[in-house]
Amino acid sequence: MNRWRESCMRRTIIVLTFSLLVVVPMMAAVASRPIYDEKANPQQQIASALATAAKSGKNILLIFGANWCSDCHALDAQMHKSDLAELIGKNYVVVKIDVGRFDKNLEVGKKYGVPIRRGIPAIAVLGAHGKLLYAQNQGEFANAAQMPSQDFRAFFERWKPKK
Repeated sequence: MNRWRESCMRRTIIVLTFSLLVVVPMMAAVASRPIYDEKANPQQQIASALATAAKSGKNILLIFGANWCSDCHALDAQMHKSDLAELIGKNYVVVKIDVGRFDKNLEVGKKYGVPIRRGIPAIAVLGAHGKLLYAQNQGEFANAAQMPSQDFRAFFERWKPKK
């Protein structure tokens, strides 16, 4: 019985060591990579997106989030997977709006019907000419790190422009 306990203890130590040496630094590297421009002017970003969308016929994704938010990084990672990246690239102009620590650009979220305080990342979808098509109002993506890939695909498929 003593050997069994020693074996279990060794395995536990190995797993914890691996986590500390490999997994934690990887997560920190991902979380430290900025995905939101904290100095950007969202009104200018949206105006630029509207001009691009009007020419291309794409819809606009307004993604509200913050660089410290692990679920925001999870959504961003999903959006960069090849099949989803292709779908998004063909159908959307993406605007990422930094909300800081829930103290920045809240009025932009309010303008588009997205209550930021219910959780981030939060998304609004605008048509090519700026008409609001969808506003996330229940924190639907606030647990993006736990969501299955097919949920992201289904969302982006649902709100792509009708051609």
